[in-house]
Amino acid sequence: MRSTTKAIETTGTIDVQHHLILDEPLPAVGPTRVRESHLIPEDSDITETEWLQAAAANPAFDFLKDPEEDIYTLSEERMFYDEG
Repeated sequence: MRSTTKAIETTGTIDVQHHLILDEPLPAVGPTRVRESHLIPEDSDITETEWLQAAAANPAFDFLKDPEEDIYTLSEERMFYDEG
């Protein structure tokens, strides 16, 4: 007999003892065996400024240099200020 599996996505934290602490309880009744997969963020050596410069230099965005793409002017709308 083959058992079915169900994927559950949740978040958590790995503490200094390498234990996984989930943000919410799992919706499973145990004890039961599970198979886990973890997505761990990679440390990045690139700064935000370097990332923005790389994106600005990417030829995929060259179409934005076309004057026909420049459809907005500062006089048309009020300025946007991020208050965050």
